[in-house]
Amino acid sequence: MPSSPLIRYLPGSAPLVLDSPHSGVAYPADFGHACELAVLRQAEDTHVEKLYDFAPALGVAWVEALFPRSYIDVNRNTTEVDVTLLEDAWSDAVETDPKALNKVRLGKGLIWRMTDDGVPIYDRKLTAAELRERIDRCWRPYHQAVEESIDAAHARYGYSIHLNCHSMPAVASTYATDFPGLAHADFVIGDRDGTTADPALSQRLCDILRGFGYDVSYNHPYKGVELVRRYGKPAAQRHSIQVELNRKLYMDEATLQPNAGFETLHANLRRMVEQLLATDPRKLA
Repeated sequence: MPSSPLIRYLPGSAPLVLDSPHSGVAYPADFGHACELAVLRQAEDTHVEKLYDFAPALGVAWVEALFPRSYIDVNRNTTEVDVTLLEDAWSDAVETDPKALNKVRLGKGLIWRMTDDGVPIYDRKLTAAELRERIDRCWRPYHQAVEESIDAAHARYGYSIHLNCHSMPAVASTYATDFPGLAHADFVIGDRDGTTADPALSQRLCDILRGFGYDVSYNHPYKGVELVRRYGKPAAQRHSIQVELNRKLYMDEATLQPNAGFETLHANLRRMVEQLLATDPRKLA
């Protein structure tokens, strides 16, 4: 079992694995950011871990980053390095895929360069040693926990369902995606165009959420990034789906405080998970 004070890992007994890579609020002392903390906190998927806090009691494996995504984003590959942030040379492999490089271009690589609104995070250069330290302390144990959870679920049941849990602003910010100003649906379900999960399973999830009365988009504008890309292998009955939920459903985006809709969403997410626990993707038409 991976051990790190910067992640929370609760192994499960069910075929379902949930992870929350962006809800961390423990800002490490060595971060050294220049922008105000209140500005930086807008990058968090605040309270997502609370919305899914029922998962362990249902036997669902749970992995949670306690550090913020702006410190290091575990939903990126270690090759997605913005070398302009470094004061010295980076000798490891660097991403060449234009699609993956788009996140780096937006300032949202492995180490963020700026916020979704274009505010620079640093007034200094980082060292390659700092970056490697963040990878070793945060990225590696987080991915080890997700991989171990999926492997264990698959070994027990012959299939695994992995939900990569996120939240999104009501309206896309300027540097967040390729669709600035887009008013988001209540939920966006992403499986990288059917490559990380059986589309029938993804559609089942969309149908569950629509049955609760939510507006659901599929693979737009979020298709899923590294955590579903790396672990989703539907041909091997390893299904990974990214779940983005609209922050307006549960919190005030300015104050980060839960709103009156929090408990309703919390209850519906539990119902969603319970229905997925009763779903065998091998039996979907």
